[in-house]
Amino acid sequence: MKSPRESPAAGIAVDKVSAYSGLLRFAHGAMATTFEIYCFCDDETYARQAAGAAFNLIDRLELELSRFVENSDIARINDLSAGESVRVSPWTMECLLIARMAYQETGGAFDISVGSGFDNLELDSGNFLVTARTDGVQLDLGGIGKGYAVDRVAELLTEWEIQSALVHGGQSSVLAMDPPANSSGWSLSLSIPRQKKDATLTTLSASRQAFSGSGIQKNDHILDPRTMGPVRSRAAAWAGGSLEVLSDFCRAAGIRNPEDTGWSRSPAAVAEGLSTAMMILSHGEIEDCCLKHPGLEVWLLDIDSLQAENPPLFVHYPRL
Repeated sequence: MKSPRESPAAGIAVDKVSAYSGLLRFAHGAMATTFEIYCFCDDETYARQAAGAAFNLIDRLELELSRFVENSDIARINDLSAGESVRVSPWTMECLLIARMAYQETGGAFDISVGSGFDNLELDSGNFLVTARTDGVQLDLGGIGKGYAVDRVAELLTEWEIQSALVHGGQSSVLAMDPPANSSGWSLSLSIPRQKKDATLTTLSASRQAFSGSGIQKNDHILDPRTMGPVRSRAAAWAGGSLEVLSDFCRAAGIRNPEDTGWSRSPAAVAEGLSTAMMILSHGEIEDCCLKHPGLEVWLLDIDSLQAENPPLFVHYPRL
């Protein structure tokens, strides 16, 4: 997670919220962004209590997952020398396993160590131990941590029996649960923040789906961890799909939830890792990923397209 509070470089906006009668909205600042919950509940007091519990959960997660928090799990991993180990929370271990899956799935295009040697960390998920094989490995969970928080909030809302809801973290990580009544889905738009106003590129109707967006901000860049060179050809990328399709990445990698009661279900975290990698991977590599995982959806915006009046999106869908 980055320390400065900043707007997303590739936004996913929630549209038409004023058209939903009885919609409740709750917001909370954490992880250098703003988390929001949109939901429907007959008892507003009950919904507010649920949102409070969700935001407390996010704060607890930040204390473990942020490298900027002294003595967090990630900060302690970053202090390891060769041969040293540290015990981490089940939440942190699950995030690390998801990050490793994304690292392997994308051939290193997504790397929370930014080239400092993720492969040089040994993850003992049974004992929640992380061991460094060498000095100098530095981790930053970034969007994975934010997406994981969105996943856990959606899980908590389900436990509170609030099913018609949407959760987002800074509009770059979105999880849509059941849609509003008499609607096929939550209305979302993909956009690029401009200096004057956001440019909407396309709209989506989302139900039981998760999405993430990554992009280059003004005077900012993303590094390809495989070469350590800056990404210059792509302005933004989005990845998403159904909760089942994205969670299947974890099942295929053998990642179980912290309670070991089943496979990990962290679709927003998976989407975060994928959208970052899609900024870097070639069109051919992205096509291969979509074919390998039917139901995965990817949208790309080349940097040269930003000057166009109506920037064209390149869309990858599984072609069966």
